[in-house]
Amino acid sequence: MKLSIGIVGLPNVGKSTLFNAILKKQVAEAANYPFCTIEPNIGVVEVPDERLSVLAKIVKTEKIVPAIVEFYDIAGLVKGASKGEGLGNKFLSHIREVAAIVHVVRLFDDDNVIHVANKISPTDDMTIIDEELLFADLETLNKQKEPKMNATKDELATYELVQLLKKELNQGTPARKIKLGIEEQQLVKPLNLLTLKPVLFVFNVSEKQLENIKETQEFIDKLLNCQIAGNSLTTSNVAEAVQQFNNFIILNAKLENEVLTLPENEQKEYLKQFNLEDTGLNRLIKKSYEILGLISFLTAGIIEARAWTIKKGTFAPQAAATIHTDFEKKFIKADIVTYKDFVSCNGWVRAREQGKVISAGRDNIMKDGDVVEFKIGA
Repeated sequence: MKLSIGIVGLPNVGKSTLFNAILKKQVAEAANYPFCTIEPNIGVVEVPDERLSVLAKIVKTEKIVPAIVEFYDIAGLVKGASKGEGLGNKFLSHIREVAAIVHVVRLFDDDNVIHVANKISPTDDMTIIDEELLFADLETLNKQKEPKMNATKDELATYELVQLLKKELNQGTPARKIKLGIEEQQLVKPLNLLTLKPVLFVFNVSEKQLENIKETQEFIDKLLNCQIAGNSLTTSNVAEAVQQFNNFIILNAKLENEVLTLPENEQKEYLKQFNLEDTGLNRLIKKSYEILGLISFLTAGIIEARAWTIKKGTFAPQAAATIHTDFEKKFIKADIVTYKDFVSCNGWVRAREQGKVISAGRDNIMKDGDVVEFKIGA
């Protein structure tokens, strides 16, 4: 399963600087003027997973294949983008291709880096991006035509759902906050609505704000509470909204670039100065997995030690299909051992001898860190 994330925000909030940090090299041009990113820069980075090197030593393989994340650095949006302002909805179409949206919000103040509105107002910035994504979705919904007389049951149901979505979006409610059943989710999926995608906020702060992290955290809490209150939420969905708006990380994009030039063993020592335990890259990927409900299962053999990304709740045959599509159809069983037991037993042989390996059937739900051997028929 491919994990793709689009980095969005207003011009000059630090999107390309963050992108450079994530890729550990200067890939995107971080220029001090709007629209310096003309095409979405796409970068592939590995998902950090310390378990793989341990597995590789046990099975005596030199080949390690981590899971990967695709990051799309998408040009800065401005107010009116859905109507063609700035570089327009060309870039909104790029966002449709990703699984989740990273919304970079500028909190830092720097006279040398201009703001497109000539003022630092994170509340306004967040509102502008939210509105442009919402307007783009309304345009998509308005293009859906009424079914003909011979329409199928699904076509009729889809059109009815479109009317519901239009009503809610016109009231300012993004699609991800509308309660949809499993069948409704499948019906709306082909529309690829932008506001249906999970959102992770990245607050780009100054070094001073990072040093005063408690004060910065309190400011962000107030900011997000104001955003929630502005949506006129009822008591029944406030808790859900709070959870949604708690999907954020705090970082200094320029600092991340500096950190990632250091040897890996020195990075954490450097970050400790700012009370950070890990790099922004690792925290961003971890949070992205969290909001998308993703986990990794592991395979380990002479050929390679590898991590595979799946959704939480995935059954064994569907997990096997991530290795090869035929594996789901030809699935017989899965030999599974926890990562902890695999390591303590030093591999498959002792894990089997000690009864740590289970033989799982089609109804087995995979767990994060499961070490697996799939048994496939001819």
